[in-house]
Amino acid sequence: MHKTFTAHREDRPGAAWLARFRAGRDEAARWYLGDTAAPLPPEACRAALIRHMPELVRHYDAACGLVGDDHLAHSILSHYRPAAHRQGCSQAVWLGEDGPALVRNYDYPLTSITGRIELSAWSGRRVIGMGQRPWGGCLDGMNDDGLVVSCTLGGIARRGEGFAIILILRYLLETCGSVAEATEALRGLPPTQLHNVTLLDRTGDHATLFLGPRRAAAVTRQRTCTNHQERASPASRSALRQRVLDEALDDPSTTLAGLTARFFEPPLHSRKAAFTTAYTAVYRPAGGRVDYLWPGHRWRQGFSRFEEGAYTHDYGELEP
Repeated sequence: MHKTFTAHREDRPGAAWLARFRAGRDEAARWYLGDTAAPLPPEACRAALIRHMPELVRHYDAACGLVGDDHLAHSILSHYRPAAHRQGCSQAVWLGEDGPALVRNYDYPLTSITGRIELSAWSGRRVIGMGQRPWGGCLDGMNDDGLVVSCTLGGIARRGEGFAIILILRYLLETCGSVAEATEALRGLPPTQLHNVTLLDRTGDHATLFLGPRRAAAVTRQRTCTNHQERASPASRSALRQRVLDEALDDPSTTLAGLTARFFEPPLHSRKAAFTTAYTAVYRPAGGRVDYLWPGHRWRQGFSRFEEGAYTHDYGELEP
């Protein structure tokens, strides 16, 4: 199995984005609708954006203007009440030598990942992130104020009232410059599923928030995060992965390089087709740089030097 990742500078969506959206519109519709035949009307979706993320409305309106009179596309672009989706993922905050850093694995079916690393500047702040269709989505990222954000699924994939977490992460990167600001913003943002969001900034301040459509946000100082919230069965794979990360951080001999190496080993690294570890990212906000990693390959990006291009990784034969 091969997957190509690309890197591009694109200050804000324009003609190139429109061409990509049109080419992937059917896939975006499947992501948004799931088993639902009738989406919410775009007027209701825009009203939700105005209520919760008003700073993004002008960018949303610009994207809708590019796609023209396509009401389903307008609903899709809002990221409001998309279908529920499962994902894996593990992440940890490093505060030792060479830190602060956030290390994460993103586990998801390779065919569904956009694989587009973007440097953008929608409204003043520059943002580097792993973009995800259809518009504005961000799986993890960092802005030039030194705020890093990353997410994992927090439990059962059930849809509620709220927004896709990938747009919520974009919102944080566009509007917040510190963990304190992002934490306050997250308290008022409704996600459509259970999600965990880990925050880190250049000072080393950090937090992990447990979010959900039918629960109050919980703010924690825990430095590791997998796919559960306050509780998990001790026998679950999510609990096992978190224990591995906790033990690594508790070991005084662990280095950042050693911690990162653990992300390439079981049980953190997955070769299952349904939840493949697509990439590992190491964000270093104090230096304004991120390393995207695959076995045998490193692609460094940063605000001082951003390299456009492409990399194709061979994942070999995946497990069923």
